[in-house]
Amino acid sequence: MSLPSNKVAHAIPPHTLVRLAREWLAEDTPNFDPAGVSVGSQEVEAWLLCKTPRSVLAGSPFFTAVFTEVGCSVDWIHEEGAQIGRDSATLAAVVRGPARCLLLGERPALNCLARASGIATRSSLLQSSATARGWHGEVAGTRKTTPGFRLVEKYAMLVGGVSMHRQDLSGMVMLKDNHVWASGSIKQAVKAARSVSGFSSKIEVECRSEEEGREAAAAGADIVMLDNFQPRELHVAAGALKKEFPTLLIEASGGVTPENLATYLSPHVDIISLGCITQGCPVVDFSLKVQKPVVNSSLREKC
Repeated sequence: MSLPSNKVAHAIPPHTLVRLAREWLAEDTPNFDPAGVSVGSQEVEAWLLCKTPRSVLAGSPFFTAVFTEVGCSVDWIHEEGAQIGRDSATLAAVVRGPARCLLLGERPALNCLARASGIATRSSLLQSSATARGWHGEVAGTRKTTPGFRLVEKYAMLVGGVSMHRQDLSGMVMLKDNHVWASGSIKQAVKAARSVSGFSSKIEVECRSEEEGREAAAAGADIVMLDNFQPRELHVAAGALKKEFPTLLIEASGGVTPENLATYLSPHVDIISLGCITQGCPVVDFSLKVQKPVVNSSLREKC
């Protein structure tokens, strides 16, 4: 069971938010900001508008961190994880602060929010599709993430209700085909990995056949990934392996898309991972619009 989306943000250390916000701002403005001269430091208000229907809001901690770093405040209209965008332009938040500072933070903050919300939206759709069909396993992402942006993308998966899978190479041992070929055998690869990972890390082995899955399980693997199996072959192999190794976790991966996800669902499959959660995922269209000051009509008449 996944946590409420507004609780997921508590997993992000505050110093990490500060570090990322500073890196993104430094990347976008490494030197002078000439355009800042034209707007100055007058206090302004800007509306954050979501223009993609039925989107899941994700990334608000990062968006807020960017604007906090440049001395602006953000008031959110919707909570993290909420589905927004029923109208052509839905107000999501209000940002206030000095004009030049607000515009310094605009693009880094929007980039982060658009990407995170896109991933959360796709994740939510995939998990909802699996749940609606009575499947009790976990939809998961992969390590196919944007370099330097993995934390945001993994966080967005959690907001969308799917599993992050392993966060990095240190998080869990996964022995892929190249590891097996380089070490000589599945048994040897598992034995070597176990000697350094100890009791605290699971070991997963990527397998191309039911026979390889059986070899991996017998060698002590905790998880077997049945890679690039056709759905019918997957169901047969997963059922046979579960019967022989009841505590073994079975992951299906390779070739799974939002369109064919349903065909991979099986009571014998515990995890289905999809690279498309991050690769080729559409972003959510957000824009930030500075509001023009409203002049009181009675004051204008006296002038």
